[in-house]
Amino acid sequence: MTPSGILIFNNFVQTAFMSINFLQITTGAPVDPATTAKASSPMHLWDVLQSGGAIMIPLALLFVLALFFFFERYIAIRKAGKIDENFMRIIRDHIVNGNIAAARAMTKNTNNPVARIIDKGIQRIGKPIDAIERSMESIARLEMYNLERNLSVLGVISRTAPIFGFVGTLAGLMQLFFDINTTGEFVLNTIAGGLYVKLVTSISGLIIGLISFLGFSFLHTQIDKTANRMEVAAADFLDILQEPTK
Repeated sequence: MTPSGILIFNNFVQTAFMSINFLQITTGAPVDPATTAKASSPMHLWDVLQSGGAIMIPLALLFVLALFFFFERYIAIRKAGKIDENFMRIIRDHIVNGNIAAARAMTKNTNNPVARIIDKGIQRIGKPIDAIERSMESIARLEMYNLERNLSVLGVISRTAPIFGFVGTLAGLMQLFFDINTTGEFVLNTIAGGLYVKLVTSISGLIIGLISFLGFSFLHTQIDKTANRMEVAAADFLDILQEPTK
């Protein structure tokens, strides 16, 4: 090796030792290659969630409740929105022909909000149109209440889950400063551990809140569509009552 090469090699070794000493002073602990390799290994989702601590238990409970109430309401709303396209046409034919009993039997055998609203209107046939309309509106309000039942739970979860996540954030920061105050050392691993818990709980809470909010908005849109079908059917029924009977 030439003298210039030896000089460059010595300078490189000195620089490396200076870097190692700087890391030791900054972190308060020697640099362990095994620890570095372990930190760079991929993290599994379950391990990440477990690192969030006890605050992940209520977050998991909120997530399960959000899924349960979403699918429960989705099934109920979808069932309520299934309306036979020929339903109102058959009702019209029965009423125009004066066969009120057949029209009433059809509404009784059809299990959806539209049929129950029309059934209430059929029961009031012979009374003034305004009275019939008010009776149908009262049933429509009851049906809307049944459709929106438990939907508010998703709205509550969408606001509560991020708060739990922020509580986990504060808990992580509290643990971080407690460790620093107890040990008296400003150790990088301690800082990273506290921030890690903070990120896991905050992100989990925000994701659960976002999922709950999207589910709430989607179900609310489906309820609006069903309410529109009920309004159209009620208007058609009132028009039928004003047609001449045979």
